[in-house]
Amino acid sequence: MILFATSDKGGTGRSVTSCNVALRCALQGHDVCYLDFDFGSPTAGAIFHVDSAARGITGGRGLHSYLEGSVSAPVELDLWRHIERAELRPPPAGAARLVLLPGDEGGGEFPIDDEMIDRCQRLLRRLAEEFELVIVDLSAGRSYALQLALEVTARPALRAVTTRWLVFHRWTRQHIIAAAGLAYGDHGIVATGVDKGHVRDQLDDSVRFVRTAVPAPESSQFAGLLPTQAAWLQETDAELQKLAARRRVGRSVLLGSVPLDPVLQWREQLILDSDVRTLQIANKETNAALDALAEDVLNDDSWEGL
Repeated sequence: MILFATSDKGGTGRSVTSCNVALRCALQGHDVCYLDFDFGSPTAGAIFHVDSAARGITGGRGLHSYLEGSVSAPVELDLWRHIERAELRPPPAGAARLVLLPGDEGGGEFPIDDEMIDRCQRLLRRLAEEFELVIVDLSAGRSYALQLALEVTARPALRAVTTRWLVFHRWTRQHIIAAAGLAYGDHGIVATGVDKGHVRDQLDDSVRFVRTAVPAPESSQFAGLLPTQAAWLQETDAELQKLAARRRVGRSVLLGSVPLDPVLQWREQLILDSDVRTLQIANKETNAALDALAEDVLNDDSWEGL
């Protein structure tokens, strides 16, 4: 399966959540490949704790260079050899492959052409045959990366491959409206995909949403609120639920929800069991939510009939 991770705004937690999902799927025994298609800001390496690719790979060997035709193949990093966290070196027993294809340091967005589409198609087809899950982290908004993904997945060579779309948004009014627009609005995923040859119903059914930084009013984090603040938080959450339903991003198309967590707010990183149990810097609810999202991503039942 190829899973495209996107968002209409930056700062949604798209990349850090996707990286955590990739790690957890690999720890659950699934071969995973992660492609950093955020060409203007390729930071997956930093989230995966790979200092040599913290802002992309140097030397013109990344995905940007490959798509432009400068190299015959992009560099592939075996993350179990490159992750600089002691808890993951060596990889835990039972872990499957986890590979990163980084972007280029200093790269940027670029217009697409037929040769680029062909190169992208060959790469994604090969990786889909080699890995159980291929996560493609796209740039925010209606980017060239999004256009490229929709163009490529409409081609006959990839029609036999399961492709799905995760739209990330924070739990705010502005982000809900933006996420709905990216999925269903003019020049959004569905409308643009149909223009490029996708079947509307099939593409629409392949889009799901992930809420991030969701405050839980009953959480201990909010135990010190004044009664008026607690009441306001409850009312706001109820209003956002109604707005999400009206904008077609409600519970029926929700694949996962990640709670507000200090670690993810202040330092985008992988969340490990040691961060919860030993260091006690991350919340157990966040750990559980990421585990559940990783399981649901690869569970066909989670995508059917929502």
